[in-house]
Amino acid sequence: MQTCIVHLLRASLRYVNYRDQRKVAAALKPIYTAANADAALSELDAFQAEWGERYPATVAAWRTSWTHVTPFLALPGELRKAVYTTNTIEGLHRQIRKAIKTRGHFPDEQAATKLIYLALIKADAKWQRNRTWTAARARLKIHFEDRFPG
Repeated sequence: MQTCIVHLLRASLRYVNYRDQRKVAAALKPIYTAANADAALSELDAFQAEWGERYPATVAAWRTSWTHVTPFLALPGELRKAVYTTNTIEGLHRQIRKAIKTRGHFPDEQAATKLIYLALIKADAKWQRNRTWTAARARLKIHFEDRFPG
């Protein structure tokens, strides 16, 4: 399980005064761009020393989500660029829910499976291909050798 970095940033900036948002966002960047979890934790401590007294809720948001951020920090840089946000997955879920919502009920499990399959095919036709996936696919093959097809 991994927390979406974009959503975590939005949630943590929600507690920040408008005039300080750019400064705080710039101060948070070394945390999620750190080389590993230990370096990110020291960056979080540095952030807390600088901004923690003024915006304790922002620090609390990162500390609360820390166990879900560390899997992201374990990935190589090429993969981080591809998975820093869960918007693509959420968009796919939205399209599947949209297809299911129009149906009242399903006569059996196979009917539901067929509808989800057709929704996936329709979603695949609409998707824009992401250029960052070329390097990410190569890293996925290396990182998850036995689990990554292709």
